[in-house]
Amino acid sequence: MAFAYAAFFLLVICIFNPASSQQSNSTLIGLGFSISTNIHPTSWRSPSGTFAFGFYPQGSGFIVGIWLVCKPADIITWTAFRDDPPVPLNATLELTGNGKLLLRTYYANNGAGEEKLVANIERSASHARMFDSGNLVLYNEHSDVIWESFKFPTDTLLGGQNLSEGGELISSASTTNSSTGRFHLKMQIDGNLVSYPIDTIDTSVDAYWNTATFDSSVTNLYLNYTGGLLILSNDSNITVFSSDSKSESSSIIYRATLEYDGIFRLYSHNFDSNGAFTTSLVYYEPKNQCEVKSFCGLNSYCTMNDNQPYCSCLPGTVFVNPNQRNKGCKRNYTEELCKVAEETSSYKITDMEKMRWDDFPYSTNSMSEEDCRKSCLQDCNCAGAQYVSGDCKKVKFPVKYAKRVADDSSKVFFKVGLKSIQRSSNRSIAAAMKPPVVRKTSKKTVVLICVMSVAFITCSSIAIAVSGFFISRSRAVKARMRKNVETNVSTPEEVELCIWAYEVLVARELDKLDLGVDVDLENFEKMVMVGIWCIQDEPGIRPSMKSVVSMLEGITGVSVPPNPTSASTSA
Repeated sequence: MAFAYAAFFLLVICIFNPASSQQSNSTLIGLGFSISTNIHPTSWRSPSGTFAFGFYPQGSGFIVGIWLVCKPADIITWTAFRDDPPVPLNATLELTGNGKLLLRTYYANNGAGEEKLVANIERSASHARMFDSGNLVLYNEHSDVIWESFKFPTDTLLGGQNLSEGGELISSASTTNSSTGRFHLKMQIDGNLVSYPIDTIDTSVDAYWNTATFDSSVTNLYLNYTGGLLILSNDSNITVFSSDSKSESSSIIYRATLEYDGIFRLYSHNFDSNGAFTTSLVYYEPKNQCEVKSFCGLNSYCTMNDNQPYCSCLPGTVFVNPNQRNKGCKRNYTEELCKVAEETSSYKITDMEKMRWDDFPYSTNSMSEEDCRKSCLQDCNCAGAQYVSGDCKKVKFPVKYAKRVADDSSKVFFKVGLKSIQRSSNRSIAAAMKPPVVRKTSKKTVVLICVMSVAFITCSSIAIAVSGFFISRSRAVKARMRKNVETNVSTPEEVELCIWAYEVLVARELDKLDLGVDVDLENFEKMVMVGIWCIQDEPGIRPSMKSVVSMLEGITGVSVPPNPTSASTSA
């Protein structure tokens, strides 16, 4: 029993104090030591030369970090100031005489330069060591550890390193850009190891992979020296991945990285006596790239083609950047256009099967499948609707977590802007808001006639109703007309009703008509003007149905129309 306790005690020492157990495999960095970007060496290497800390070339300058020295390309395992611009030439790293690890940068417009603390420590360091494990450690005068890079991982864990409770790995932006990327892996306080897209509130809906390990005691993710991934707690040890290797080897380095694509991968790097090495992928999660939420960006979905992920835009959207398809998609119509344009002429609904999303719907109602389509079509907020078991679940833009599901029976409806709307949204908005100006361009006129044909049917109905009103009063009007309205014709039968109504309107003498009923003059005048707009001989200046409704409801003002025969006469 005593032996078991002793063994456990030694294991804890190796896990939580790796720096002090490996000092024989480290390079000493004393006070006053410094390196520079323009004078070799530009880094401090570990004794075997396997790892280096210093300036690593990236872009137009350098980053400050630790890397695994490999050929043909080194592998960055830790980065300082990862979201700062590249360090320019003429920069230095120094463990100063007062025990601070400083980055000094000098710019042409700033002779004094700029200083940044690489290690934010309260006490002064007496020296530092770079270990063959890839760990950079600072010590005080009593050789106590006061800071180490293993405690502040960026996107990588190395053999002997742990990710403490509440800690996280954050992916890099790309294979060549070590700044903050789009995904993170969290060792949660509930004992669960979970992957999320960045910039989320980290709910179960946002998660795309987890170990389903729950423990109320303090937990840590630990990568041991034989390539095993363990979740350690006060109560138990849970194996996430068990390596085939049974013994520690100085020639094998294990590296677990949350990579730029959101997948957590464990590699082994096997070095031979000549310094050459082979890299093997020994474990990764999730297994399918398309399981990584937001991999393709907003308003898109992922499919696998020949074992490679392929990003596609949802119907009704186009790529933000066609050359970078994982940057997501944007809708091909504007909300402003939706609010003023006629729905049935501006949009259509596209159906997709074996598709679903994990986004929370803003509206869920029981209805038929056809009613679900219509509900989304007529709702400016609706990007798409998912129809499942009689429920219509509508979501807004942006759609974050759409995906293809091979065995799913639900249907999804997407609102798609028509091409005519895409080509000229501003012109379409103007056309819907007010009667358009006629331009003598024959092709445009033909297009306008086609677009306005549906609206003309409704407008004609209104015109007939207005005309009917006048006809119903025609006998009374004939008897009173000569007394109440001056005309230049001998009899009323010789005047067409539409022209006569226009002349009365322009003369502002509608109030002189004795129609035998109480009439709201303002509304009556509005109806007459709308009716005359709708019966214009020139189709191009007739208002759309949407504009007619807006004018009658008082949303849009009604201007005095031209003489209904003037356009044809002048032509």
